Amino acid sequence: MTQQNEEMTITEHLSELRKRLIYVLSVFVLGLVAGFFVADPVYRYLTKAESAQGFVLHAFSFWDGIGIYMKIAGLFSLIITLPFTVFQIWKFVSPGLRPRERKATLKYVPYVFLLFLVGLAFAYYVVFPMALAFTSTITEKMGLVETYGMKQYFSFLFGIVLPVSLLFELPLLIMFLTGLRILNPIRLRKMRRVSYFVLIFIAVVVTPPDFISDLLVMIPLLLLYEISVFLSAIVYRKQLAADEAAEARYVRANNEQSAG
Repeated sequence: MTQQNEEMTITEHLSELRKRLIYVLSVFVLGLVAGFFVADPVYRYLTKAESAQGFVLHAFSFWDGIGIYMKIAGLFSLIITLPFTVFQIWKFVSPGLRPRERKATLKYVPYVFLLFLVGLAFAYYVVFPMALAFTSTITEKMGLVETYGMKQYFSFLFGIVLPVSLLFELPLLIMFLTGLRILNPIRLRKMRRVSYFVLIFIAVVVTPPDFISDLLVMIPLLLLYEISVFLSAIVYRKQLAADEAAEARYVRANNEQSAG
């Protein structure tokens, strides 16, 4: 009978997970539809920006224009869907949390959107111009004529902007996982060397192969990790204090019951 109950519980969990995934997929599709309406003004803004000046973009296939619009719509949908996805994750795990843990982790959800926008701005206005300037300088020194397809230009743009934007979610993700008691500052400090190596590797990959560009991305990423450890420690201390208070109330209640 116990085994049957466990199997039913697993089935219910899988059913709940499927429902959450359907919700997320539905919002993503709706965001994609809405993204097609903003794709044209976003495209015009990106091609009129200072970083795009001097480039004459070409279409090398009939599908290049549609493909760029789809990428812009997909990025727009991702921005809209990301906080909703985190909320659905919270809804999925919240039944196993204590009431105060539910309340503590729920407040992180709105900041997902804000941090992604901050990362997006940093990637587009800082990292991308550096990468573009570096590649253009190398191309000029090699005596090559810069003739780019719009697909190549926007693939280069999104290949830099999207990973950096997602990395700006790191502090929030670590706080969220600390609130769920999956991570804690002690574990994060033990993982510091490995984490630094991973972040430095990411910084080198998403930037041009010169030390200055690597350093300008590497420093914010390492600072983000240290900020994450600091914020995790704050959440962890609050958890310990809440646990001690709950234990004290439990002991006091037992003592009063024994005395009565």
